[in-house]
Parts: sequence; C-alpha cells; structure tokens
Amino acid sequence: MTDPNSKPDPEDELAGTEQPFVAHLMELRDRLIKALIAVAVVAGVLALYPGPGQLYDLLAAPLVAHLPAGATMIATSVISPFMVPLKILMLAAFLIALPVVLYQVWAFVAPGLYSHEKRMVLPLVISSTLLFFSGVAFCYFLVFGKVFAFIQSFAPKSITAAPDIEAYLGFVMTMFLAFGLAFEVPIAVVVLARIGVVTIDQLKSFRGYFIVLAFVVAAVVTPPDVVSQLALAIPMCLLYEVGIWAAKIFIKHTKAPDDEAESTEVAKP
Repeated sequence: MTDPNSKPDPEDELAGTEQPFVAHLMELRDRLIKALIAVAVVAGVLALYPGPGQLYDLLAAPLVAHLPAGATMIATSVISPFMVPLKILMLAAFLIALPVVLYQVWAFVAPGLYSHEKRMVLPLVISSTLLFFSGVAFCYFLVFGKVFAFIQSFAPKSITAAPDIEAYLGFVMTMFLAFGLAFEVPIAVVVLARIGVVTIDQLKSFRGYFIVLAFVVAAVVTPPDVVSQLALAIPMCLLYEVGIWAAKIFIKHTKAPDDEAESTEVAKP
C-alpha cells in the first residue's frame, strides 16, 4: 500500500502539478478567448485600414498585372463583392494573429511537458509557422507572377480574360495551402526521424522516390502548367534535403534524460 505521506519521485519534473479536469477546461476556455480576441482586434484594425476592398486588391494584384489592357475581374454572384473581401479580411487577421494563437496553444500544453519535450515541441511550432509563411510568401511574390504570365500567353486574342473574384479566391487559397504545406516537408522529416519511424539512412535512401513523389504531388495540386509544377516540386526536393540535415541536429539536442544516460554509458570504454 502506498504511503500518502511519501514524497513524489524527485526525478519526475511534473510531480505535484496535476490539475482537476474542470481546471483544464477553464484554462482552455481562457486561452481560446484570448486567441479570438487577438484575431478580432487585428480584424478590426484591418477593417479600418487598409479595408477589405484594398486587401482584395492587394491579393489580386499579381493577376490584374497580367490581364489585357482595360480588363478587370468580375463578380457573378450578387453578394460576392461583399463576402469575398470579408473572407480575405478574416483570413488576413488570422494569419497576422497566428503568433498569438500559437502562443496560447503553447502556454496551455507546456506545463504538461517535460523539459526534453519542450526542447522538442517549441522549435517545431516556431519553425513550422515560419515555413508555412515562407511558402505562402514564395507563392505570392514569385510563383503567381510567372504562372499568370504563362497562362495569359496561351489565351487566344479573341477571348478577353475576366476572372470571377470568388473563383480567384478559391484558386489563391488552394495555391497558398499547397505551397504552405509543401514547405513543411522538413518538419515532417524531422518528426518521423525523431519518433523513430525512419532512420537518417532510410531517409537518404528514399531520396530518389521522394523526388518522384514531389513531382506527382505538384502535378495534382497545382494548375496544369509547367511553371507552377516546377515551382512546387523543386523547393520540396530541396527542403527534403534540409529536413535530413535538420533531423541529425534535432535528434542530438532533444534526447530524453534516459536516452542521454544510455548514450553516455555506451560511449564509455
């Protein structure tokens, strides 16, 4: 029978930190409210300046720049001129407030993690966020201009391009999501290697298969043009190599205390 007066194991970092289930729910509620407030505040600021309409103009700038002279985008639905800019406003507010949202998530789960788990989770959260934003920025600033120029070069002169604003939003969201997730390849590689699903040597041997997989994925999720497919597949292949390099460093610096002790004992003569 366990002695109620016995002290917790001093090696257990989380001993004595348990909270009732209701306390966890209340903390989760508070964290969600703070995250929603952050998104709402950013949305309010963006609604005042630059405004929903200007945000959509900014999003549509890469396409408009390659439309024929005098051509504009159109709205085929009655409420599209109102709803589409509003969607852009909320999306922009969420992305700008994402650091605050992720901090609230981290603050909720961090107390239940050991120190070596914190060393593992926090870098992954930060790096995955930065990589996703990098993928979206790469798509907007580099890929869109090339893709739209390539597409317009094939348009017959008898056709005047007038894209629908809602269809364009769907296209942009698909491309942003595709490039944002594609830039998460290093995170996937690091996590798979860290949890022991694959080894570094297996990742290296899978390199050739991944190149084929990258081009297949690019062909499926991007428009049927060579420019966008290459723009997605090539960064994925490069990021796969980055992931292998990062996995070596990450595994070394996020070992659990037991693993570190075993490594030390093995290293002894």
